[in-house]
Amino acid sequence: MKWPKWLASIWKKEACKENGNDTVGKYLIVGLGNVGTEYEGTRHNAGFMVVDALAKDADAQWSLERHAYRTEVRYKGRTLVLIKPTTYMNLSGKAVNYWLQAEKIELENLLVVVDDLALDPGIIRIRKQGASGGHNGLKDIEDLLGTQAYSRLRVGVGSHFGRGHQIDYVLSSFDAEDEAAMGQSVKTACEAVRCFVTQGIDRTMNFYNSKGNAHQKTQKKEEDTVS
Repeated sequence: MKWPKWLASIWKKEACKENGNDTVGKYLIVGLGNVGTEYEGTRHNAGFMVVDALAKDADAQWSLERHAYRTEVRYKGRTLVLIKPTTYMNLSGKAVNYWLQAEKIELENLLVVVDDLALDPGIIRIRKQGASGGHNGLKDIEDLLGTQAYSRLRVGVGSHFGRGHQIDYVLSSFDAEDEAAMGQSVKTACEAVRCFVTQGIDRTMNFYNSKGNAHQKTQKKEEDTVS
């Protein structure tokens, strides 16, 4: 498949580099979604897609454990505990809270990967804290942790639905065009996770959020030219 010029040019940017920080540690990377074959490949499972890709890249196998599917990968001396909550989206906080305590992981080393209706497919955003934005999974995590101060990686899934059809939309599969964009955003999200564990949240935000802005500006310029 040949990618559009505006998209190909973005990924030619220099990747997030090591800055000589040798601090190692353990990180909890949470992909939000719903378990069950009926939810596989749906927009609401974008978080699952990212952690599945991370596990696949490391040839890691999932095991069903308390409140979540869990696996563990290593990257540049860091341990990444990956989980996919089995509590369903609205009770995601139960799994996150349990595994933070079970693995003795500090809150600053938590990264939650979640779908976002406010972003188009192909766009990701990283935030170090913030409100749930109406996302039930994030709201439950906030309630259980008692804070909004945890990092999240938002994966765009678009918002092409009519009034009253949001639930049907997020539980639907991607069309061909959006699926192609999602393939690239999942790859970029995996890069962002690796940057987060080696460089920290601030450098990750600076690099990947500016990358997304370039995407949007280039896309808008092309749309304006066409119109």
